[in-house]
Amino acid sequence: MHPAMLQRQQATAVVAARKQIVEGAVGMVQMALEKLSEREIVHLDEERKAAMVSNLLVVLCAEKAVSPVLNAGTLYN
Repeated sequence: MHPAMLQRQQATAVVAARKQIVEGAVGMVQMALEKLSEREIVHLDEERKAAMVSNLLVVLCAEKAVSPVLNAGTLYN
C-alpha cells in the first residue's frame, strides 16, 4: 500500500474516533448538567455552567490522564 494512502486512512480513522469521543463527551456533560439540576445538588449560573462544561469536555476528550488542579481563585472579582 502506498504510504500516502495509508496516511489518509489513518487520518480518517483518527477523525472518526475523535468524533465519537466528542459525541460521547457532550452526552456525558448534558447528563451531568441534567442530574445536577434535577437532584438540586448545585445551582449554576450561566458563567459557572460554561466553566464546568469546558472543564468536563477537556477531561473527557483528553488523550492523556489529567491531573487535578486546586482552584484557589474565583470566577468573579
